[in-house]
Amino acid sequence: MNTTIASGVPTPVQLTHLHTLMRDHANALVSYAEKLLHDRHTAEDIVQETLIRAWPHAERLYGTNGSVRGWLLTVTRNLIVDRMRSAVIRHETVGADDWDVTLPDHSDAVLSSVETISLLRRLSHEHREVLVHTYLCGRTVQETARLLGIPVGTVKSRRHYALNALRSVSGTRSAVDVD
Repeated sequence: MNTTIASGVPTPVQLTHLHTLMRDHANALVSYAEKLLHDRHTAEDIVQETLIRAWPHAERLYGTNGSVRGWLLTVTRNLIVDRMRSAVIRHETVGADDWDVTLPDHSDAVLSSVETISLLRRLSHEHREVLVHTYLCGRTVQETARLLGIPVGTVKSRRHYALNALRSVSGTRSAVDVD
């Protein structure tokens, strides 16, 4: 008899069977479920449920001459069919309210930051350092000068030349090295 259900604590033999089930069959089950569902996350959920259902029967599965993987694939297929039927039977559809929801597109921000990083890498270390402090960190020219240990005029000059270099490179997008 299975003591896991009664006591809630798995025996060492049951833990060994669970590890064996996962090691020997989990990847194949996920691949099979993913081919049927075309959704990796749902496939992983189905396989988890399959292994949970197989665990109490693991001793019996390994004690018979039948195919453990065959039984697991059948359970996986049945769970997939049940999941697909349940959505149809309950008539789950996306409501009209959900259709109007638009998610913000952040691809422009990502592209902009990638381009910015690329442009900043073309600058000398000194010019890049001044721009990072004044624009990205929001520091004043005086704070930047104090942090870098250089005169205020040098910060202004480096910022001026760095911005001019960025403008010329970003306008033409040429591979001219600004260093």
